[in-house]
Amino acid sequence: MALEKITKVEGKAVYVPGDDIDTDRIIPARFMKCITFDGLGEFAFYDVRKNDDGSDKPHPLNDPRRAGATILLTGSNFGCGSSREHAPQALHKAGFRGIVAESYAEIFFGNSTTLGIPCFSAARPDIREIAAAVEADPDLVVELDVETPAIRCGDKAYRAELRDSARNSLLAGRWDPIAELLEGMEKVEETARRLNYV
Repeated sequence: MALEKITKVEGKAVYVPGDDIDTDRIIPARFMKCITFDGLGEFAFYDVRKNDDGSDKPHPLNDPRRAGATILLTGSNFGCGSSREHAPQALHKAGFRGIVAESYAEIFFGNSTTLGIPCFSAARPDIREIAAAVEADPDLVVELDVETPAIRCGDKAYRAELRDSARNSLLAGRWDPIAELLEGMEKVEETARRLNYV
């Protein structure tokens, strides 16, 4: 029951500049009262996107030219702070299927991978160059090649890093440990039957 093999992600990109963007900025704690993760997407980056009355602030994610973006470009140490999995869930529900940053907080990286979101690391000058290209042409397609790994934008390719463990699990369609567990449920139940205390 392997999941979809993720070999590449492509689409429009949006640049949200900044280093040390923490999980509370990605999804403020007051929106984490949900029983499921459904609906979290509308609250991604809420406090930096919205005024107190709910009207829009100037923010890249409020720019209509960025509507439908599936790739997020950002700075270093992305997803730091608390380990809440609501942060990558909010990004996933908002439509993001790939992230390019200089570096990531460890738990955020792992939580994103288990959602099938490749987290590419790239050099700051390269990220800024891609961001400038996307600013000049909002419809430009950015491609994250998981196999290589590399980032392609227009007629240029950029070196990127993707941890081998994440890369291998994405390419094999085995990026969700819960799906892995369910696939082996027959063996789990067999083991449980042999245990006297169950």
